[in-house]
Amino acid sequence: MSIFNIATPTLIVWMATLAALVSVAAIAAPFVFPAKGKSARFKQVTSKRRELSRQQLDGLTTKGSLLRQRQKSTKAEIMKKVLVALKLDQALSSKELKLHLSQAGYRYQNALVFFQFARFAAAIAGPFLAIFLIESQGPTATLPYALKLVGMGLGALGGFYLPKLLVVNQAQKRQKEINLGFADALDLIVICVEGGLSVENAFERVTEEIGEASPTLAQEFGLTSAELAYLGDRHKAYQNFADRTGLPAIKSLATTLIQSEKYGTPVGQALKVLSQERRQDRMAIAERKGASLPAKLTVPMIVFFLPPLFAVVIGPAAIQISHM
Repeated sequence: MSIFNIATPTLIVWMATLAALVSVAAIAAPFVFPAKGKSARFKQVTSKRRELSRQQLDGLTTKGSLLRQRQKSTKAEIMKKVLVALKLDQALSSKELKLHLSQAGYRYQNALVFFQFARFAAAIAGPFLAIFLIESQGPTATLPYALKLVGMGLGALGGFYLPKLLVVNQAQKRQKEINLGFADALDLIVICVEGGLSVENAFERVTEEIGEASPTLAQEFGLTSAELAYLGDRHKAYQNFADRTGLPAIKSLATTLIQSEKYGTPVGQALKVLSQERRQDRMAIAERKGASLPAKLTVPMIVFFLPPLFAVVIGPAAIQISHM
């Protein structure tokens, strides 16, 4: 039997030869032309890092026009001159306050100047506000001056510490939001690293995946990814990540990554151990909350449960006795 006057065995040999040649060509192509593929991948990674860094820097540096930036800069210069004139310029170099402001999300250039001026202005306005509140309560002619001075002092003290309390409260809110989404983000990092991605690419992937669920944590991962791309010291980028958040869990992540790069241990294995420890911590916290639940329910049960129970049990007997 033949097809187009070609014997069937010969046709089978030709088809097998052609299939073998195609297979060899497909396998050898990446080795014969490797430069172009690598160059394209390197360009893609570089452009992605630049785009991410630009987005993060744009989000941090401005939310308005250049005119607003200049107005803020002018206001900051005036405030700084006032603080320097009052010999309060040393407070502008406090690393601790800068760290607190960074953890609260206030990371623009003149955040510390605005914060210190707000404390100074609130401390001056506090006594006047206290006097106004005292006078608004009615005639205070017989009120001792010592009590008024105490009220003014408390107003000044409250005005001085109020901005710091607001910053601490904002930092705690951010830490709570970050802590809620960190466990899932850590699992995603483990999956990405075990899938063959580098730490920078894993952070970029996590930034994209958790952007809607936890915008604050996504911003922190995006900043860390940009710092890893542009800072010469990777350990500094990890340390900045821990300092910006102030959470022990992220500090453990930064320490794990630093030690993995320093001693050459597998990053995926170290992150897997850290993820397992994080799950155990979450389980311990849940068990602790469950164990404290009976004690918390004691007072509501006494107030809302026992009186109706006594009324239902003793009420009919008391009614019968009253009719006798």
